[in-house]
Amino acid sequence: MNAPSQVIKQGRKWDQVLDGARTVFLRDGYEGASVDDIVREAGVSKATLYSYFPDKRLLFLEVAKIECRAQSDAAAARIEASGDVRDVLKDAATRMVGFFMSDVGMQVYRIVVGESQRFPEVGREFYNSGPAMVRDLLIRFLTREVEEGKLWIDDVELAADQFPELCKAGLHLQMVLGLRDGFTQAEIDRVVDGAVEMFLCQYGRPRG
Repeated sequence: MNAPSQVIKQGRKWDQVLDGARTVFLRDGYEGASVDDIVREAGVSKATLYSYFPDKRLLFLEVAKIECRAQSDAAAARIEASGDVRDVLKDAATRMVGFFMSDVGMQVYRIVVGESQRFPEVGREFYNSGPAMVRDLLIRFLTREVEEGKLWIDDVELAADQFPELCKAGLHLQMVLGLRDGFTQAEIDRVVDGAVEMFLCQYGRPRG
């Protein structure tokens, strides 16, 4: 695998390649997506695709980063709109669970973990494109709620790290290990509601 720094982010067909790849990856998954299918969907030649992305994994990671940014932007719009703390946290939890349990979310997690030791850039780029942005959003939101007296948090950064982990309880590890290939909506709602309730139990009231 070539280092991520070798991806050339220029050329008039860059967006065309990414749009085609996104369609194929979301439809067929990483393993099921072939380069032939991607170039056909994108309407470009293999030479054009390889001039941007010499490795299918690099192309998939770029698509995944775009998906992460889209999720982060959607979360930012919801959080910036403010509203009831419980509603905002539940919406954020639902979005996070939806992404990390999606085919794209699971596939990119496995690839990033598998490649990060050889190419630390992969992990850094993925983290900065999604998880770090969500963490920063949560920090800003929680800080604002603390200042307004709606939450009582001594360590906002720690709380922002804790919340996503609560949202993974009983779901993420089983998916990563292949013990389950999916969960019912009732099972997901149980985890989301539990994460919000536990978080607010700790930080939603003054501590004497």
